[in-house]
Amino acid sequence: MRDLLKNPIWRNLELGFSIPDSKHAVSVALPTWNDVINYEEKDPKCIEALKSIYPRFGLNPLVKRLCEKIKKESQFNNKNIWPYPDERIALKAKKYCDKNTFQGYSYIERRHNFTLLITQESANIYARSFWQHSGLGLSSRAAAIELGLEHCPSKSLANESYQRIKNRISKFTKTDSNDIHLTSSGMSALYTILEIIYKLFPEKPTLQIGFPYVDVLKLPMNIFHGAKLITEEDCKDIELEILRINPAALIIELPSNPMLKCVNIKKISKIANKLNIPVIVDDTIGSNLNINSLEHADIVFTSLTKIFSGSGDILAGSLILNPKSRWIDQFRNALKQINLPILSDGDIVSLEKVSRDVKQRVFQQNKACLELKKRLETHKEVKNIFHPENCPNFNSILTSDGGYGCLLSFELKGGKEKAKKFYDSLQISKGPSLGTKFTLVCPYVLLAHYEELEWAESFGVPSHLLRVSVGLEDENHLWHTFSEALNNF
Repeated sequence: MRDLLKNPIWRNLELGFSIPDSKHAVSVALPTWNDVINYEEKDPKCIEALKSIYPRFGLNPLVKRLCEKIKKESQFNNKNIWPYPDERIALKAKKYCDKNTFQGYSYIERRHNFTLLITQESANIYARSFWQHSGLGLSSRAAAIELGLEHCPSKSLANESYQRIKNRISKFTKTDSNDIHLTSSGMSALYTILEIIYKLFPEKPTLQIGFPYVDVLKLPMNIFHGAKLITEEDCKDIELEILRINPAALIIELPSNPMLKCVNIKKISKIANKLNIPVIVDDTIGSNLNINSLEHADIVFTSLTKIFSGSGDILAGSLILNPKSRWIDQFRNALKQINLPILSDGDIVSLEKVSRDVKQRVFQQNKACLELKKRLETHKEVKNIFHPENCPNFNSILTSDGGYGCLLSFELKGGKEKAKKFYDSLQISKGPSLGTKFTLVCPYVLLAHYEELEWAESFGVPSHLLRVSVGLEDENHLWHTFSEALNNF
């Protein structure tokens, strides 16, 4: 496998290369600004060049290969195939399609180890939307095993690895491992949490506080019962606003992506407690090694794909029930009635191996990111830098030895044109995702909000913003690489 710490993927001719060099990679190389635009515009040449894709935004090549094999064998002409790990999960996808289109446009076909949702005509759009927002689809490792390309690990090894991962998270969060549940992705963790919420509370919209990661907002908005969005800056009286909206639950990211702002979670948690509204927290970026998110939430979910894995080639998530929540018994009972979207055995074993050094990595990356931030903010070409170091709300929930995470964003003087030149010349791996052992850069707002750039701008999120996930490279070498691109104007 290519060592991206020493040999990053950044050259023009490397468009579409898998990041990392793995058939299970969750990122893909977009070396130039125009590549990002072409990717968003679905330019055929760009799309054909992609050797990988984020698994919720399309079919991983192995999953696609499995679907093509099934099509040939079963002659599903002019139909789309969406493989799910079991029938109950596939039926959730079908139910969503049926709610939005004619029922005959989708149907289920069972296989030995998985289930297919087969769609046609207008159902295809809704099937794709459900695949993206829910994160419930069949994993690339499960597909590789079905194709005979990988061996399925023994059940005893998978069970042992599963418990080790839960114990690892338990140690970081000081929570009983029985209240920690692993899921097939960060978004499938949120999907499960929303299923729990709607077993206990009326079918009202959720309320997200703070600028959202795109699918954290769109999952409840499109798949469940709607979602509202507010920011603290826009509210004169946040308690009054929460009371007015009267949501089924609050959803809060600690910190926000990509501006890395942290809401006043202590204050909001007290308000929610007073109003009898559960609080759901996404601590993917903050990391439970850095912040005490569970202390102020009823349920916490995390994309283990990112920092916990660090490898960039495993889709995984977790949800943690707060044993001190007033609804803990109801949460536990509701979860028993829900088909938990568990990780495949192959993903469990792989995740356990790569996460063994997570504590060491997190603290190294905290330090490296802070160092890069300090160097960037003194450079004459940098207009603004966004990082949690000076956020009092973030500092108020730091663990005793916690830091500020691996992520920063910055804006260059000269706007889009300068950002484009910098990005094109930067000799660092360039593509979506974060938390990897190697540094990864992307024009995040273009990738996440391409169809709604004006909307993002209205929240003070500029379209030419550059987001950096800092890895484990030598700090001086990393700065040399950044300063070369910054001085290339």
